[in-house]
Amino acid sequence: MTRSWFVAGTDTEIGKTFCTAALIHTARRHGLVTLGMKPIAAGADMIAGERINEDAASLRRAGSFDPGLELLNPICLSSPIAPHIAAEEEGVAIDEARVLNAYAQLCSRADAVFVEGVGGFRVPLGPTLDTADLAVSFGLPVILVVGMRLGCINHALLTAEAIRARGLTLAGWIANQIDPHMLRFDQNVQAIETRIGAPLLGTVVFHADGNPASVEGLSIPD
Repeated sequence: MTRSWFVAGTDTEIGKTFCTAALIHTARRHGLVTLGMKPIAAGADMIAGERINEDAASLRRAGSFDPGLELLNPICLSSPIAPHIAAEEEGVAIDEARVLNAYAQLCSRADAVFVEGVGGFRVPLGPTLDTADLAVSFGLPVILVVGMRLGCINHALLTAEAIRARGLTLAGWIANQIDPHMLRFDQNVQAIETRIGAPLLGTVVFHADGNPASVEGLSIPD
């Protein structure tokens, strides 16, 4: 039986992909055949005949093997803008059935799958669909990546509330040090830890080299 999680973030550009890749490497070190999935991505370049999103490429490199972008990143939009705007401009419909079918195929080939959302937890994907709806469709326990910077306590607690309001389980959270100069870093982590009601899976210190394989100390939720 495949173990899977949905990885959400408190905002965009808070290191969600980096932490997802680090979780993949952690699971692989535990002997699990592990893949990452980026169901929807916005912003891509044509490389060797493939439309490749940078986040999807990071998850592709981190995985136990390459399942192909059709499964790993079934919906890839070209423009690096809000996905609902990019989808409208490019005439692309966000097809949940296509996404869930790709996920099912990944599960049939792996012991563990980490599904990374796009942006924050409530990013619009269309006129009536947002990332939270997508998370509900997956029905997976959620790992929340908190970008540690000024304001992160409020963002973390509000996102945790939103996750639970959708009937989802918050399996744990990661404190990701995106600002190496953040004042009172430890106190901010402690403030979130005592209020969020979910286990801290690890603190990811700032990595100047951007290598998720070098991250140590992360836990995989039960």
